[in-house]
Amino acid sequence: MTDRTLIIDGTNIFYRAYVVNPSLSTSGLPVGGLVGFLKSLQKLIREMKPDKVFVCWDGAGGSSRRRSVVSSYKEGRKAIRLNRSIGVSLSLEEENQSKIRQMLRLFEYLDNLPLIQLIHDGVEADDLVSILCRQVEGQKIIVSSDKDFYQLLDEETIIYRPVQAVFKTRDDILDEFKIHPNNFALARAVSGDKSDNLQGVRGAGLKTLAKRFPFLIENKDYSLTDLVDVCEKTESKLKIHEGIINNYDKILKNYKIMQLYIPNVSFQVRDIVKNSVENYSKYYNKTEIVKMMFQDGFPEIRWTDLFASSNRISKT
Repeated sequence: MTDRTLIIDGTNIFYRAYVVNPSLSTSGLPVGGLVGFLKSLQKLIREMKPDKVFVCWDGAGGSSRRRSVVSSYKEGRKAIRLNRSIGVSLSLEEENQSKIRQMLRLFEYLDNLPLIQLIHDGVEADDLVSILCRQVEGQKIIVSSDKDFYQLLDEETIIYRPVQAVFKTRDDILDEFKIHPNNFALARAVSGDKSDNLQGVRGAGLKTLAKRFPFLIENKDYSLTDLVDVCEKTESKLKIHEGIINNYDKILKNYKIMQLYIPNVSFQVRDIVKNSVENYSKYYNKTEIVKMMFQDGFPEIRWTDLFASSNRISKT
């Protein structure tokens, strides 16, 4: 039977839980990021029954290598704030402290579960997820709302988008975008990504790119040079053709930042991931987790499925 590995974009899932989950501790402190993440984890491992679980986090400082390509990468993002309906009034500084406190505490919980956490200074979770997909054998399920992971889809890799509660396969991406995962990073580099402050070619959305360059649906790796060659050979050039030709350098920088086919990380990081795969720890300490839940003021929540699933993983 093929092993099933759950690869969770921890930063993505934690921030959403932190914003929308209204949980308060018995002392009245926000614990939505902590509780929401654990609830999501409980649901995921109960329903998907993985043999192994990896949780990947953005390291301190984000991706230093990406910022060396585009210094404004991810600049201008709004601060992640609590949902106002939670009913707790905190200053921005207090919210930041709460967010950090909850995340650090979550690390401690996860250290007592039969899963592996991966984090490294100057490296984003995206890169760790990509390396894992190439190191792990069998079926991989990436849990994230980030569309950048579409480029990693293949016969053994699928994506679960928790907000929509839907799975995405390679065939789904082909049907929806008419762009093959092998060419998805190239298409995204042309269209840009406002959330990461990466400007693309005006009017070059994914649907337009698929229409004007139908070969992007092929199971073949096309490069920016290939795309430019097509544009230059097109006799009746449209704005999109001129835009790609005139913005070659910008698109190339976008691609270097967006592509996950060959993550731009050190050999040390690759070795850390490889070692975690080859020496997967199934350590599980239910007693410590229950103790922490009492300390943090949310012991009344039912965690039966989390404990049962963790027990199963620890013994497989």
